[in-house]
Amino acid sequence: MSLTGFSALRIDPPYVKRLAELGITDPSPIQAEAVPPALQGKDVVAQSQTGTGKTLAYALPVLHRIEAPLREVQALVLVPTRELGMQIVQTLEELTKDTGIRVQQLIGGASIERQIDKLKLKPQIVVGTPGRVQELVKLRKLKLSGIRMVVVDEVDQVFELGSMGEVEALLKGMLRDRQMMFFSATYPPQLQAVIERWMRDPVYVRVNPSQRTSETLEHLYFVSEERDKIDTLRRLVRLYNPKQAIVFINETDDIGEAVAKLKYAGLSVEGLYGDSFKQERARAMQAFRAGRFQLLLATDVAARGLDLPQVTHVFNLDPPVDADHYVHRVGRTGRMGRKGTAVSIVTPREHFIMDKFAKSLGIDLQRKIMSHGKVFDPKPGRGAVAGEPGADSRNPAERRKPEDGRPA
Repeated sequence: MSLTGFSALRIDPPYVKRLAELGITDPSPIQAEAVPPALQGKDVVAQSQTGTGKTLAYALPVLHRIEAPLREVQALVLVPTRELGMQIVQTLEELTKDTGIRVQQLIGGASIERQIDKLKLKPQIVVGTPGRVQELVKLRKLKLSGIRMVVVDEVDQVFELGSMGEVEALLKGMLRDRQMMFFSATYPPQLQAVIERWMRDPVYVRVNPSQRTSETLEHLYFVSEERDKIDTLRRLVRLYNPKQAIVFINETDDIGEAVAKLKYAGLSVEGLYGDSFKQERARAMQAFRAGRFQLLLATDVAARGLDLPQVTHVFNLDPPVDADHYVHRVGRTGRMGRKGTAVSIVTPREHFIMDKFAKSLGIDLQRKIMSHGKVFDPKPGRGAVAGEPGADSRNPAERRKPEDGRPA
């Protein structure tokens, strides 16, 4: 009888059973491609769009190589953000229930004394941010000598946050024959030099690299004056009434003010703050997962890698800085084949950014207007209806100029 599902990938029966209990029976494309070489102990560089199941693609091979009776750190998973680390720990703990394998998170900003105490319990897997892991190594509270596997998740974001130097410093303290895996949705060019320095004949796994956003996503944008953006968002939330949604802005410093304005407009919203508000962030995530409010306001870094199945919509109150950031933002919805909607609110001057993203990502990014509580396509040749939310409110002389400011 031929094997199917995860059994066909040579995943041990207890893990296949545990996955089935969690409602996971068929591997996603990235899991089907990355698990076999990873199980063979090969170094892996895996690229797949956000929300395709990358965590399981490395978690299952890592668990297969852990010796439960051996009470020392055998695997290290490095992550760019606290929230992503907590999420990965949760996934690993669900899979390792009743196995004797212990997982510990070492996240920057949390109490280092408590983490040192927990290390005395001899975890076999550690999930941490590069800075905190390096700090504990320097304090001689964490040994790298027994580590056989290193995973860097969201490796492009690790680069962006300037943490790759810390990652390489950690690699220097490990055995040369350890296995390495890099996972990411985008592939920064500077990654290649790191791969050549530290990996041995890596297997490159790329699932639809040209298809960088989920096919189940709908991409829309509305044009609004800057001063009207909050009101436009309010109308859109009333119109779409998402079960839960993430609202993105570009600057952490603006979160408090934006939350206050959105609450004043009558919206159910909380902010996911920066590094200096760890407890508030943890509380906000816990309350959001529990469905206590509708909108989570966040920056790119804070929301990176979050897997929140209940999120049906993503709203960009500020446009992303580039196409890669657009990919990661909209990847918070439409995950694992579910439907999702990505809505951007841009000013007339930002209008060209949407055209740029549509071309570079190969997506159908449609301009829409709102009128009388409904969404319409702009009339051909006329743009949005003046005075409506999302309308282009420039005077006729300005509207005759292309977005780049050159004379028509």
